[in-house]
Amino acid sequence: MAFDRLLSSLTMGRLELPNRVIMAPLTRARTPDSIPGDMQATYYAQRASAGLIISEATNISPTARGYVYTPGIYTDAQQAGWKKVVDAVHHEGGRIALQLWHVGRVSHEMVQPSGQQPVAPSALRGEGAQCFVEFADGSSGQHPTSTPRALETDEIPSLINDYRQAAKRAKQAGFDMVEVHAANAYLLQQFLATGSNKRTDRYGGNVVNRARLLLEVVDAVSQIMGGDRVGVRLSPFIEIFGLTDDEPDAMMRYLADQLSLRKIAYLHINEPDWTGEGPKLSDDFRRQLRDRFRGTLIYCGHYTAERAERLISDGLGDAVAFGRPYIANPDLVERFRREATLNAPDPATFYGGGSEGYTDYPTLD
Repeated sequence: MAFDRLLSSLTMGRLELPNRVIMAPLTRARTPDSIPGDMQATYYAQRASAGLIISEATNISPTARGYVYTPGIYTDAQQAGWKKVVDAVHHEGGRIALQLWHVGRVSHEMVQPSGQQPVAPSALRGEGAQCFVEFADGSSGQHPTSTPRALETDEIPSLINDYRQAAKRAKQAGFDMVEVHAANAYLLQQFLATGSNKRTDRYGGNVVNRARLLLEVVDAVSQIMGGDRVGVRLSPFIEIFGLTDDEPDAMMRYLADQLSLRKIAYLHINEPDWTGEGPKLSDDFRRQLRDRFRGTLIYCGHYTAERAERLISDGLGDAVAFGRPYIANPDLVERFRREATLNAPDPATFYGGGSEGYTDYPTLD
């Protein structure tokens, strides 16, 4: 077998994965009412042979939104919709995690309830950042983000509780795990980064303070799920949506130590060159992370099966998440197993629409 390590089993937290091919979280913008339905159940069930499916980013509250047509996990109807998805994946023998999402300043009043300002660690707009809105005439499209307001210190416990309640709903819906989204310049990474966090309270300033919110969120979610059913996604060194950071190395060392102490199931690293920009992660960085974090390490970003096999064989990572290959290849694991040609994804159908480019990609059989 060409990909012996990639296709081998893995114990990750409380789960036993049949392979190390992870389906990365992929925003597809196909829930106009924010409630997953039959189409989502079909889409995820088609991909149930993955070692683990990580769901598309899912809003933890109405104020967490920055993109229309994305799902939530804060109402009974949304929870019921996700349960249908989870049941479909489990029926096919799969495992699925829900990614918990708050966009922070990557939003606009048009997306926020009652037209209120988005929230962020500081009242700083992300330079060049765009969100996805619905206009008054019913059309939709990208729009520059607006200037957020800074969260008050006494509002933060309520924010943490939004994550806690989202985890409760995820557990009730039957998800095997949850992933805390602290990457891609969204709210939790905005707190981590020096360029977007100018606070002077206990959530700003040095590395320990800037990491405080993420760690408090992880603790709250772990109380619900158990730490061995929790993962965290990070994107060190990434520079998108106007995010800048002067201390990414120091922050990563601190977070790796702290998350290892909490015995979470996995750390999911979205590599900084996934957009075609940003530096490549060095093997030295990967070795330092391996030394500090004792759980499962997942990497994501432009991987082929060959690169993934080398990473795992070299002991630098335990599993690899695939994004666009999973859009076009619901049977990706089997294609790797047979060394078969992959379907090419159609970028025109990545976001929005119906079943075309979503549930209609062919499988080998």
